[in-house]
Parts: sequence; C-alpha cells; structure tokens
Amino acid sequence: MQIEMPLEKSEPPRNCKKCPRLVALRKACEAEYPDWWNAPVPAWGDPKAWLGIIGLAPGKHGANRTGRPFTGDYAGDLLYSTLDKMNFSKGTYDKRIDDGLSLDGAIILNCVKCLPPENKPTLEEANNCRIYLTQQLDQLDNLKIFIALGKIAHDSFIRHMGGKLSHYKFAHNALHKLPDNRILIDSYHCSRYNTQTGRLTEEMFCEVFEQAIELK
Repeated sequence: MQIEMPLEKSEPPRNCKKCPRLVALRKACEAEYPDWWNAPVPAWGDPKAWLGIIGLAPGKHGANRTGRPFTGDYAGDLLYSTLDKMNFSKGTYDKRIDDGLSLDGAIILNCVKCLPPENKPTLEEANNCRIYLTQQLDQLDNLKIFIALGKIAHDSFIRHMGGKLSHYKFAHNALHKLPDNRILIDSYHCSRYNTQTGRLTEEMFCEVFEQAIELK
C-alpha cells in the first residue's frame, strides 16, 4: 500500500515499538485485518500549509485501515466536506487513499500516530509520540493557525506547545494565543456521536474554519 508522506523524514518507523499497549493492538489488528495499513499514520496535506489541523490519533476503521488521516470513517466525511466548502481541498474525497484528493493550505497532524484502544491514548503514549510532532512542526514554517479536534487533542497539543492547561480551557470555537504567539482554535470532534447528538452541527464546524480564515 503506497501512502503519500509529505513529511516522510520525520515519521516514525512502521514497526515503532515505543508504546507496548499500542504495539499489542497493532499486532491484533494485523492478525484480524492483514490488508489494512496497521502502522503509524503519517501527517498528510500541504507541506506549505498555513493551517494545521490537530487530531488525536487514528481511528480503527478510518486511518488505521487506510493509512491516511480521517480517511474511511464518518469523522472524515464531515472533515473533508468542510475542507471542500472552505476551499482547502482539490479533487473529490471518496474514502480511499487513491481518490485523487489533495489539500491546499492545510495539513493534518495527529498527536499520537498509532491506533489506541477505545480511541484514548494515555499521557505516556502521547509523550512518547511528541518527538514526531515536534519534528514535523519544525518542518512546517508557514503554519500560523491550528484547529484542535476535541478536548483530548487540545490538551495534548497545549502540553506539546509548553502551555498550562489551566490557561487554555477547551471550548468549541474558543481562540487561544499559544506561547509562540500562533493561534489555536478549538472544535468539538467531528465524530458521528457528536453530530448525532447535536453537540456539533455542520454549521458549527464550518464556523471554526471561517474564524481561522478570518484570522489568517
């Protein structure tokens, strides 16, 4: 399976062994679904992006299956349709890595590269993966604004940036000035649960990206 890796030199090895719990889950997925990606999921998007979209970790039937962030599950349906509306994408998203889709001005970065049990990595696992996020942010000189998808991604990213969580309280569409003076905007995660319960609507999700565009 060929995966596009715009930041390939800073990606972890396919057989990364830093987190025993995540390695065990990876091996279980490999045994059950040998045709899946089943490896750390690389960052994906425009290496000259001004907007960084911060996810938490791959979903089992999405990125862990396909190898591209948010590709193949419901969260990706909403994310990529919104990116299309906001003119961040070229081509048509079709839940496949070979659908011809590309991003323009945006890149997707996960705080944790591997699939965690119940979609919840531990603090230690996030810390283990921090070096890759740090190296990739160092490569992305044009990033001005970040959007965190969900509170756990928000918390992990704030820790990564050297901020105190008490100074950066998560709230949908809240704006935060980071220690390096760049901007973070929060969003509820674009999960099926959040949209089905009405916690997040398409309009609310679009408003987050509209705010980012206004601040560019």
